[in-house]
Amino acid sequence: MNNQDFLLDGGFWGWLYKLLTPIEWLMTWIMNLFHKFVTLLGAPEVGASWVLAIIFLVIVVQCCVFPLFYKQMKSMRRMQAIQPKMLKIQNKYKGKNDPASKDAMQREMMKLYQDNNVNPAGSCLPMLIQGPVFMCMFYVLSVIPYIANGKHAPLGAFDQPTAQQFVDTHFFGISLQTRFSDPTTTTSGRVVIGLFVAAMCFCLWFMQLYTMKRNTPAASMTKQTQTMQKFMLWGFPIMYIFSGIAMPFAVLVYWLTNNICNLLRSVWQVHEFPTPGSPAAEAKEKRDHDRENEARAKDGRLSLEEEELERAKQAEVDRLTTGYQREQPKRKNRKKR
Repeated sequence: MNNQDFLLDGGFWGWLYKLLTPIEWLMTWIMNLFHKFVTLLGAPEVGASWVLAIIFLVIVVQCCVFPLFYKQMKSMRRMQAIQPKMLKIQNKYKGKNDPASKDAMQREMMKLYQDNNVNPAGSCLPMLIQGPVFMCMFYVLSVIPYIANGKHAPLGAFDQPTAQQFVDTHFFGISLQTRFSDPTTTTSGRVVIGLFVAAMCFCLWFMQLYTMKRNTPAASMTKQTQTMQKFMLWGFPIMYIFSGIAMPFAVLVYWLTNNICNLLRSVWQVHEFPTPGSPAAEAKEKRDHDRENEARAKDGRLSLEEEELERAKQAEVDRLTTGYQREQPKRKNRKKR
C-alpha cells in the first residue's frame, strides 16, 4: 500500500507513531468489539454504534489509568498540604545564590518531601501516560479514511470494509471525519463542531475553577500561585479552541467524553480527598462529624458533643477530688541514699 499521502506516517512523527503501534492496534480492537456488541443488540452497523464505540474506548482508558490518578490525588494533596512549609524554606534562603545555600535549601526540601512521603514528580505520571494515549487515538481516527479508500494498510481490527463503515457514519448530521477547517464543511457542521469545542473548553475551565475555589488552602495562596492558577483557568481553554478546530469530529467526540470524565473525577476527588486547610476540607470535616453523630444516635451512644461534655465534667470531678495542690513530679529509678 502507498502510505505517502498520510502525513503522520512520515518524518519524526512516523517514527514515533510506529513505536505506539501496539497501543493503536489495541484501541482498534476495543472499538471494533464494542461495535459488534452494540450491533448484536440491534443497533445499525453504520451510525451511532461507532460513536458509542468511541465513548466506550474513553471509559476503558479512564478505568485503566484511574489507579495512577488515585495515586496522583494523594500525592497532590500532600504536596499542597506542605506548601506553607515549602514557602518557609524558600523564604529562608531567599536572595542567597551561593552554592552552599542552594545545597542546604535542596537538602531541607528533600527532607520535607521524605518526612511527608511526597514525590514531586508523582503528579506527572498520569499525564505522561494520557499524552501517548491521546496521540494514538488521534492517529487511529485520522488514518481510518485512508484505510477506507485503500491508501493505507489495515490497522488492527480496521480493514477496508470496517473503515468504510466508520467513514460513512454521521452524527448530528456531519461525518465523523469532518473538520471545522475543511472547505467542504457546511455552516451547520461548523456550528455543531463549534458547540463541541465550546463544551470541551467549558469542562476544562469549570474543572480548574472548581479546584481553585474549593480545594486550595488559603495559606498556600501566594502571588505566584494565583498567577499560575489564572493561566491554567484561561490559557488552557483558549488553546483548546485552536486545537479543536483542526481535529476530526471523531476526535472531538473522544476529547469531549474524556473531559467530562475528568471533570466528574475532579469533583469526586475534591469531595472525598480535599487538600487540608481548603474549603472542601472544612466541608468534609463537617460531613464526617455529622455522619459520626448519626451513627452514634442509631447505636444509642452519646454524640461527639455530649461525649466531650462528659469528659469535661469528669475532669472537673477529678480536679475537685484530688484537690488544688499540684502533684510534684517523681523521678523514676531514683537511687536511694
